Amino acid sequence: MSAELPVKTQTTLYEQDFCLWIETTANLLKEGQFSQLDIENLVEEIETMGRSEKNALESNLIIVFLHLLKWQYQPDKRSRSWKSSIFEHRRIVHKAFKNSPSLKPFFADIFAECYQYGRKQASIETGLSLTAFPTESPFTIDEILDEDFLPD
Repeated sequence: MSAELPVKTQTTLYEQDFCLWIETTANLLKEGQFSQLDIENLVEEIETMGRSEKNALESNLIIVFLHLLKWQYQPDKRSRSWKSSIFEHRRIVHKAFKNSPSLKPFFADIFAECYQYGRKQASIETGLSLTAFPTESPFTIDEILDEDFLPD
C-alpha cells in the first residue's frame, strides 16, 4: 500500500480511522515522505505518549503506597492479594524505568504528591481516619522500589 495521501486526507483519516492513520503515518516515515505527514496530529500523539507514561507511573506509585499503608496499618487484614499488588506495581515501575530511565527524576518529583493520594485512598479503603496515617511518607524511595520491602 502506498502511503502517499495528501495532508488534508491524512487529517481526515486521523479523525475517521485512527489505526489506519497510524499505519499510514508509519509508512510515510519509513518511505521518507515527510511532506505528506500530518505533523499537527503526529506531534499531539507523541506528546500524549509521554503524558501517558508519566500518568501510568503516578498511578502505579499510588497503588504501591496504598497497599503498603494498608499492610502497615491493618496487619490483621494482610493478604496475599495486597502483597501481590505491591509486587506487581513495583514491577511495572521498574519496567518503566528500564524502558525510560528519564522517568526516574519525575518519580522523585511526584513521590510526595502520590503519597498524599495513596494516603487518602488508604483512608477510604480502610475506614481509618486520614489522620491515622502520617502526613509525610513513612517509606523512602528506596523502600518503595525494593521488591522485598514490607513494613512491619
